[in-house]
Amino acid sequence: MDWQAIATSLPSLGDGLIATLQLCAVAALCSLLWGGLMAWMLMRASPFWLKILNLYSGLTLALPLLVVIYLLYFVLPEYDITLSSPVVGVLALTLYYAPYIAQVIRAAIAALPQGQWEACRVLGLSRSEQLRDVVLPQTLPQMLSPLVGLTIGLIKDSALLSIVSVQEFMYAAKQAISDTYAPLEIYLTVALCYWLLNSLIDWLARCLESRMTRYRRGLQH
Repeated sequence: MDWQAIATSLPSLGDGLIATLQLCAVAALCSLLWGGLMAWMLMRASPFWLKILNLYSGLTLALPLLVVIYLLYFVLPEYDITLSSPVVGVLALTLYYAPYIAQVIRAAIAALPQGQWEACRVLGLSRSEQLRDVVLPQTLPQMLSPLVGLTIGLIKDSALLSIVSVQEFMYAAKQAISDTYAPLEIYLTVALCYWLLNSLIDWLARCLESRMTRYRRGLQH
């Protein structure tokens, strides 16, 4: 094991990891916002827009992420639409993961008993009050686990963005390998970092889910 190669590469790998975290944070937020809007539209839209959204969801869910990345990076410039590599990365991840998030949100809301909505109408609650006081407290615990799983998937899939020169973690790893000629050591370091990062996210989510469950049980008693 070439420890010197690892030590030499740590600064650049650290910069790449920070870039990945920043890019994934933006992509996850955009995916959540677009996915939430899609879920709302799927439940409220007219038949025409419902068909459009279902077509978009079907296409996105059927395509590999790499194809989406290539379409944005190589095809859009043919129509005089040129985006920087980081923008392509965020947009590709957002377009790819938003339909999954929309399905999670839609399923959680659809699982609410019809009596909950009738009670909201009887009490005269506004849409914002329904969301804040009725919908979110009951659906968040159900959505948390699948949303965290999608977030971890998004982080892992961000490694594909190195193909279009997004300077994230895997891009930094490739540069480090070209400098040190130590692929085994570099890739093992990268694998360890991904494992630690995603394990930390999973652990934090479990802690949050446990606290939310205890809070709900306290309210019931």
